[in-house]
Amino acid sequence: MAAFLAEAEDIDALVAGLDETGWRRDTPAAGWTIAHQIAHLAWTDETAVVAATDPTRFAEYLAAAGADPFGYVDRTAAEGADAAPGDLLERWRCSRERLGGILAQSDSRSRMPWFGPPMSPRSMATARLMETWAHGQDIADALGVRRTPTDRLRDIAHLGVRTRDYAYAVHGLPAPTAEFRIVLISPSGQLWTWGPKEGPEGGPDGRHDGNPDAVTGSAEDFCLVVTQRRTPEETGLVATGAARDWLAIAQAFAGPPARTDRP
Repeated sequence: MAAFLAEAEDIDALVAGLDETGWRRDTPAAGWTIAHQIAHLAWTDETAVVAATDPTRFAEYLAAAGADPFGYVDRTAAEGADAAPGDLLERWRCSRERLGGILAQSDSRSRMPWFGPPMSPRSMATARLMETWAHGQDIADALGVRRTPTDRLRDIAHLGVRTRDYAYAVHGLPAPTAEFRIVLISPSGQLWTWGPKEGPEGGPDGRHDGNPDAVTGSAEDFCLVVTQRRTPEETGLVATGAARDWLAIAQAFAGPPARTDRP
């Protein structure tokens, strides 16, 4: 929970001092301003509160989203973006703090409904961290700001690895049966790894620990790709074998295949 709230605080610092013109600045998501981005985060945190506290009511949200997945997201963002910047910022602050408190007090064994598979409180916190970081990247890009990555990326990278088969499924493709080898350098210089290691010890120098299907590079680049904020070609990631095709469709968030305008 702490990582999610800390990430939100970092994004809050980017937008808190913006004037009206700044809030209306366009972001890389077509048709979305910075206000849309914050409105979406506020709405999603509020919706997660509903999922955790009132599953019957959340079922209504789920039905509405299923009827018009992309239109629903755009509509709720646009409605929130119409608010005065100060009101919108306060709405987001209240919603994320309330959600953080609920998740911290929830039974770790419980499951709450969501737009993808049901989630534990820990998984929901990770999902909210991921989305907050991803939309924060859109805001940073709009402002021309280079964010300093932190080791909070560890949970986002893990989510990106764990959702590999989901990305294939939403594209109607069969998932590979074998795990991929993922070798990433963290912002603090640690080595983060997933999957089987074969052959001699290697690393992010192209040898991939001897595994033919692998991804190596920086954790930040990997997170940018699995949240679809950058294409693999825009990063320094090195992918081999089937992992190369996966990076082209990797999607760490729930929903149908994302559009190229990335909301």
